[in-house]
Amino acid sequence: MKPVEGSTVIGKSVVVRGELSGNEDLYMDGDLEGSITLTDSRLTIGPNARVVADLDVRDLVVFGKLTGNVRASGRIELRQSAVVSGDIFACRLSIEESAVMQGKVELTAAAVPAARTATHTQEASASFVLEPKA
Repeated sequence: MKPVEGSTVIGKSVVVRGELSGNEDLYMDGDLEGSITLTDSRLTIGPNARVVADLDVRDLVVFGKLTGNVRASGRIELRQSAVVSGDIFACRLSIEESAVMQGKVELTAAAVPAARTATHTQEASASFVLEPKA
């Protein structure tokens, strides 16, 4: 897994405890405990990462382990090696075969024009546990 060019990279030997926030894409392959806020950016959790945090991001791609609730204004992608435990709130969700996810999923429609927001909201909600086939 190679970080997207232009992303800030936190390597696999780095351990972070506390709050992490910013306005640029982040590739996280180390350990993090706390919270991550990247409301206008993409967060990629690498295959070596172990993240125990609540996330507020635009887009999220998970290859590693994530424990915590996720709020994304865009898309969440759980790749084959992903192990996620926590609730997910997003507009779009993609889960590859063999990814593991435990928690509640709430998908909401993309931004609706302001005139329609008050009277028409579209939501889909589901609660389930995904486990790989034996």
